[in-house]
Amino acid sequence: MDKTLAVASLGQQRLLLPVWVKAALAANDRLKFYLSTLQAASQHAEHPREPALDLSRELAAAGLGSETWLLDLPGGASRVDGQLMLPELERLRDALREDLGLMARPVLALADPAQPVQPARIQHWLDTLAALQGVRLDAMQLRSLTHGQRQGGPGDDSLHLLVMDLHKAINQLVPQVASELIAGAHVWQLDEADRPLVQAFMRGLRRTAPLKFDHPGLETAATRDGAHLLLQNDIGTNDAHVLVIQVQELTITLTYSDLHLRRFSFFQALLAPLGANWSVVESRTEAQLNQGQAYTVGTATFACADLAHLQATLEGLGARIVFLIDWNRARKRLLNFVSKPAAELLLRAAAEQELGHMAWLRAGGERLIFGAMQTVGEGAFRLGDRLDEVLGPDQASAFLLDVMRLATEALLHGQSPSLVADEARLLLARQMQRRSAGFDLLDEHAAYCQTLAQAVSDALGHGRDGLQAQAAELAARAKTWERQADQLVMQAREQAERQPRWQAVSRLLVLSDDVADALEEAAFLISLMADHHQKGWNREVRQALSALAQVVQQATQDHVKALAIARNLGSDSERQDQDEFLTASWAVLHAERRCDDLLRQARRVLLAELQDAASLMLANDLAQTLELASDRLLAAGYGLRELAFNQSGVQA
Repeated sequence: MDKTLAVASLGQQRLLLPVWVKAALAANDRLKFYLSTLQAASQHAEHPREPALDLSRELAAAGLGSETWLLDLPGGASRVDGQLMLPELERLRDALREDLGLMARPVLALADPAQPVQPARIQHWLDTLAALQGVRLDAMQLRSLTHGQRQGGPGDDSLHLLVMDLHKAINQLVPQVASELIAGAHVWQLDEADRPLVQAFMRGLRRTAPLKFDHPGLETAATRDGAHLLLQNDIGTNDAHVLVIQVQELTITLTYSDLHLRRFSFFQALLAPLGANWSVVESRTEAQLNQGQAYTVGTATFACADLAHLQATLEGLGARIVFLIDWNRARKRLLNFVSKPAAELLLRAAAEQELGHMAWLRAGGERLIFGAMQTVGEGAFRLGDRLDEVLGPDQASAFLLDVMRLATEALLHGQSPSLVADEARLLLARQMQRRSAGFDLLDEHAAYCQTLAQAVSDALGHGRDGLQAQAAELAARAKTWERQADQLVMQAREQAERQPRWQAVSRLLVLSDDVADALEEAAFLISLMADHHQKGWNREVRQALSALAQVVQQATQDHVKALAIARNLGSDSERQDQDEFLTASWAVLHAERRCDDLLRQARRVLLAELQDAASLMLANDLAQTLELASDRLLAAGYGLRELAFNQSGVQA
């Protein structure tokens, strides 16, 4: 695609000339191959019993090794009613037209009225190619494309002749535009002080450029324009995707255009650590750019303290450009697994760690992840499940970033994408062992239980006046916490309906919710007692009930600790982790037994100290409810033990 208008809109069209010359010479090789293929097709159509020419070596030499359809084109040609039939004619036409445009760019940019290649002649052939429709060429059309004889006069021009004339004109331009290379950048008319700055930019560019693999782009040109050093990078192939850098003294001015607003914002985030100060960001629409669709243009400045800071900033800019290539394609692929914001944060993290996304795309992209999801285990994923719904948002993003790291390291070392697929499956299997998403709900629910237990224990630790002042508020807060805990149980049930793996988590949350219910009931009973039903309430009564509440509160803490350890238990867990889990689990068991004893002691105290029937009944109900909470904690502890043992591959 032609970036002339895009660069002109940024005010720096001349920067592209060296890059255009290089692209034009490559296009010349391809155009000659296309014309050779067309001639081979015509020859095979004339002699269908003879094998078609094998042009595989020529295909590779022209840099078209992946376009294998061109090798099949001659063999598929035939003669019908005197015309050459080519099933892939329109595809060949598009390739001819695109490369003719690439080859003509530098010649048109520095047009010479005396040269044989004028804009009208180029446009004539672009229009002629555009007019080719269907799958047939008549004899006159075939000759006008392929003949190389000049005897016919000015009216007997051909595409072949135009390509030959363009090649001559380009060879004449080369000395005018690119006098040398500096670290891979096409440069001309530089001052001596510009060279280390170009080298700094290219140092960053070359550090990360391998991450694009064989994708086109990142060609760099540099020249001096008065007081400015100008650097331009040909990011990719889209006509509205251009980056131009001006350096004057210790100030860098970067102008960037992008047809994707999300990618523009992504690049802004990448440049923020370098001190980018964006002064102008606007949307533009030009009929000849980006097919008339809007694109975004912005300008950022970087104020550098000294020469070393200037070079470091240029190096940082160069290192970040590769992560723009195919960014939007990677983002769309990631939406199969995480949300839009998470996908963009993930790509940003991959760029900041200089991993990138191209290796992941080359290794299979979304197919790599879907393959791992399909083989990780029966019932783990069902049709329609998204990765973050099963693993949880944070764990899903961490897994995808790890896969990008695996893919990058493997492909940079020449290893097979199949190896990446195997490693991705193993990595996902380890993630699934942790079942972090389910544990997130369990942890949150346990936190509500602990908060309820702490509030009840604190309330019973106050004297009569303090209890009356806080009882109503305690009951209201306890009801809110209990309802929020209920919501977590509902979430787990919904997940269990879709994913069998969640059934164990759902069962455990139901058991844990009985704890929350009991503690909320305890808070309610305290509010009733505070409402003029504390007759005979003395130190012994408070101590008996408070002792029960403290043991329950400690048991909820032990349950939280057991959950935290169980989250990471697996078949490869260390013995110390397993021992700590068992210790926390047994602490919950001992708490239940202790509460049994404390309940009996409390009843003796209540019968001895309380004479009022209502006060006695409520105090006894409270003691029973606290003991019930310890029973329910024990049941939840056994459920957690079963879940953890299954996760570790041990039979409970």
